[in-house]
Amino acid sequence: MSGQTPPTGQPHDPGAPPPTRASHADRDRTVDLLRIAAGDGLLDATELDQRLEVALTARTLDELAGLTADLPSTAASGGAAVEVKDVVRIDQQAGSVRREGRWVVPRRIELRPSWCDVTLDFTEAVITQDTLRIDMNMRGGTLLLVTGPGIVVNTESLSMSFCHGRTPGTVDPGADHTLRVELTGRFSYGRIKVRTPRRTFGQWLLRKRARQSGH
Repeated sequence: MSGQTPPTGQPHDPGAPPPTRASHADRDRTVDLLRIAAGDGLLDATELDQRLEVALTARTLDELAGLTADLPSTAASGGAAVEVKDVVRIDQQAGSVRREGRWVVPRRIELRPSWCDVTLDFTEAVITQDTLRIDMNMRGGTLLLVTGPGIVVNTESLSMSFCHGRTPGTVDPGADHTLRVELTGRFSYGRIKVRTPRRTFGQWLLRKRARQSGH
């Protein structure tokens, strides 16, 4: 097979060993690293989509390595040493911003968007501390917090004006929790939504079968 072009479409040097094929686990690890990098603000939404598309179809380890070559070593180390930022600032004007997947939760988030929907999904987030402070100066739009078991949200220190929708209130400081999300600052002309993750179709189907078998 010397001198032939491998399935990746890249010519292979006859004097070099053939490229190592990537497994599903290799692709999954790269996808996780890219999502963490996007959560840290290292990649924007367009860059993330482009790299994810390549990662999911990559055939060799060299292709995967190229997708994380320009990321900090802590992000590309496979999670051995997770870099937790002190502050992440979100100040987009209009549109939407999402933090989801395996993003690393910083110690503090500064929210400064205007007429922009912000989603913080903690379902698969990397959480390394017990408190996240979100300092808000937000006008318009919706702040959606997707929580989970052990995650509590407190709005006692948040000043809200011309807002609608049901928001969480005071949380008992002694309550057991994995992560306490403290909302402070000001929010006007918008709404805050807090919900648990939606069930997948598989989870819904299993629950439906369990109810049917109980009759």
